[in-house]
This record gives sequence, structure tokens and C-alpha cells, in this order.
Amino acid sequence: MRALITGITGQDGSYLAEFLLREGYEVHGISRQVDGLKELRKQPGWSGNEKRLTVHCADYAIGSDFAEIVRHVAPTEVYHLAAHSFVGQVGGEATILDANVIATHRILQATHEHAPRCRFFLAGSSEMFGDAKEVPQTEDTAFQPVNIYGLSKVAAYHLMCYYRESHGLHACCGILFNHESPRRGAQFVSRKITSTVASIKLGLTNELRLGNLDTRKDWGDARDYVQGMRLILGAPEPRDYILATGILHSVQDIVELAFRYVGLNWKDHVVSVPELRRKATTNPLVGNASRAKKELGWSAQRNFESLLEEMIATDVHKASKAE
Repeated sequence: MRALITGITGQDGSYLAEFLLREGYEVHGISRQVDGLKELRKQPGWSGNEKRLTVHCADYAIGSDFAEIVRHVAPTEVYHLAAHSFVGQVGGEATILDANVIATHRILQATHEHAPRCRFFLAGSSEMFGDAKEVPQTEDTAFQPVNIYGLSKVAAYHLMCYYRESHGLHACCGILFNHESPRRGAQFVSRKITSTVASIKLGLTNELRLGNLDTRKDWGDARDYVQGMRLILGAPEPRDYILATGILHSVQDIVELAFRYVGLNWKDHVVSVPELRRKATTNPLVGNASRAKKELGWSAQRNFESLLEEMIATDVHKASKAE
């Protein structure tokens, strides 16, 4: 089996690469970095078998790059994980649309042309549901995105459906609810909390600035979710699946757990900043993964508390080495 992973140097891509390598795959990745393998080695706990791993450098804005890589690799499975999620990045909304919609079309077209028998996985997001009218959300819940990231993911999903229905591509979408790990990007609230708490513990800073502490999300472990990706592509028929824990936790839950782990009182260090508050949706985003459990035998295994403890321990170790 030969897999091609876009966004291989990120949280999900790196864990998926490790998992597939352990399963005996030949793994190829696409990265914007000139030395993607070097970036992978920076990930905490990286342990991939690099003898069966190749990382290709490509510009997601250039369709011919995708086409040449897919033609050369001839993958049996493609995992399209690369995406932009923050409007604050250079280029703002246009960058998000280019990266999440146009690039998705390019990789789908390249797969259709050069590896039509391959199986294609698209990483979806709970943000596709946005202001959902039902709780919990299922695969049949209507998409109602409320931000440009969710909108771009819905557009990418419909592109995937077009290639599945009109061109016969074995394409599936995993609608992924929030999932964290020690490799989570620093811009996400979970890592912002654990990394800042680590710095506070070491005396490097004294306050953690946050918006809504009562925001609730369905948070899981990225390592469970990448295993779900493989199970989705292994199913006989191409279907879409929600991957979620079905359990809600608040930002304050993360804050309290992180500070408790390092022996500090969170109330002495957390500052609520009005401008960091995001407009809350009517209903929380929490997933019903019963289809994945029934048809794939998948369910979230790692618990929230142990995940957060691992993240804070990793960040304390990282911060202490940087002193």
C-alpha cells in the first residue's frame, strides 16, 4: 500500500504518517517546506520509519505540482489534510479559500487523472455545521457554517462529492471534531493554554489571556482520529463519517486541569480579554460518531484528562529546555 498525505508535517499528517508506516505502508507526503523531513523531526515524539518515507515539496497554488507528484507516486490512498484555518494568516480570507477550496480541487483533479483507482480521504471539520440546529450533530445534520473556514470546508466537501458522484472516485470525508495532542499548533486555544501555563510554571510569564472561558467543544485525541481516517478508507463503499467523542468540555475545564497539573491556582493568572471573545453559536458543536462505531468499529479511546496532562508535560519540558 502506498499513501500520499498532504499537510504531512502538521499534527494530523505526522501522526497519520507514523501510523501508516507502522502498518507497513510506503508513505509519501506533500509539504510547503523545502525540507519537510526536517520539519517532521521537530514534532514531539516523532518516531516514523524514514526508510519508507518520502516528503515532496510543492506549492499548493500550482496545480502542476500536485499532478506531477500524484503521477510519480501512483498512490493507492490519498489523505488530503492540508488546510488553512486562521483569517489572521497572511492573505486573510483569500488565503483560506485558495488553500482549502482551490487546492482541494487541484488534488482531486490530479487524483482523478493520474490515480483514478485510488481511495481519497478529505479532512472535514465540525465548523462545517456552524450554527447547527440539532445536538448532537450527525452525518445528516445540515451544514450552516458561520465563518470563512467552515464555509471553505463545505465547499471542499461538495467538490469531493462531485468527483465521487460524477467521476466515480472512491472519495470519503471524515468530519473531524476538535482533536488535540502535544503536536497541536500554538495558535489553537488548547496549546495556547498548555504552553502558557508551562511558561508561568517556569516563571517566564505571569498571565494567560483568554476570551470566553465557558466556550464548550468536543475535544478528542488526534491519534485516535488518524486511525479513524484509515478505517474510513478501508470501508467497502465510500461514505462520510463523523469522528468525535460525543463529550463536551469547556475552555475553563482545560484551564483548571492545566494549572492543577503544575500546582498553581488558575484564578491568580487568567485574564479575560473581551476582544478575544468569539461570538457563540446557539448550540454547541458535539458529534455523534455512532455510524463510525457501528460500521467501522471506531470510537475515541484516549480520555480528555490524560491528553491534557500529556500536553502540559510536553510543554513544560519544552519550555525548560529553552531557558
